[in-house]
Amino acid sequence: MYELFRYDRQAKAFYDKLPDYVRDQIATRAGGVHSMESLRDYAENLLRWDE
Repeated sequence: MYELFRYDRQAKAFYDKLPDYVRDQIATRAGGVHSMESLRDYAENLLRWDE
């Protein structure tokens, strides 16, 4: 994920706008996030549980 942020500012901006609890959960699995698509999918799944 951190490698992704170096090259994709859009992914970093998306991540920065997420709620803290979602960012925390994503950070625990940072090694599994390699694209904007996987970042978005993971965030959407976490946010779905918040409804």
